Amino acid sequence: MPELSFISAFLVGLAGGVHCVGMCGGIVGAFSFGIPKSDNLFPYALAYNMGRILSYTLAGCITGWLGHIFSNQVYQGLIILQFFSAVFLLMLALYISGWWHGLTKIEKFGNGLWKHIQPRSKRFIPFKSPLYALPYGILWGWLPCGLVYSILTWSLASGSTITGGLIMFGFGLGTLPVMLLTAMGFEKIKSTIQHPTSKNIISILLLIFASFQLFNTINLSLN
Repeated sequence: MPELSFISAFLVGLAGGVHCVGMCGGIVGAFSFGIPKSDNLFPYALAYNMGRILSYTLAGCITGWLGHIFSNQVYQGLIILQFFSAVFLLMLALYISGWWHGLTKIEKFGNGLWKHIQPRSKRFIPFKSPLYALPYGILWGWLPCGLVYSILTWSLASGSTITGGLIMFGFGLGTLPVMLLTAMGFEKIKSTIQHPTSKNIISILLLIFASFQLFNTINLSLN
């Protein structure tokens, strides 16, 4: 059900805010220097994040479409993709907790593309208006990130362009509250969600979710 996938992805994004603060918090803090001192920070932060979420949604549509092609060409292709996605979610849980850092190696695969995208973002700084922060966010949405790549495998496993896009849109919305609070300078929120206890709780929840998905996939393959 697309609705269930959207809600689940939103919750994972909400939980994944722990990683987003560490990965993108510095970027959000740095881009504030491109905002006119007399302007309100919030519209710029919102526009930046909307651009980032738009890129996630587009990436989700693309991977969902690729998953659709794969599932139609390969026997039990959808089950294979679902298994692949469950394994990635397990790795994501270990990554967020700090128990395992293998996803950092996967992030390097996007470095080549990122080297061509990142310099283009400079043309929008300083921001003349919040509208300039939107394309800036669109470009930064392609920043290599193990968390994003893990959720993209979920879009891939959906085998649907629309569902794949919805998954990434839901995930992006889930990351929005923490990213906005960080941009607005709520340092207490940042320190709370980056506390080891918070990371461990979120990681355990992700492990449970991934284990359930893995069990369900194995069960489907046996039937």
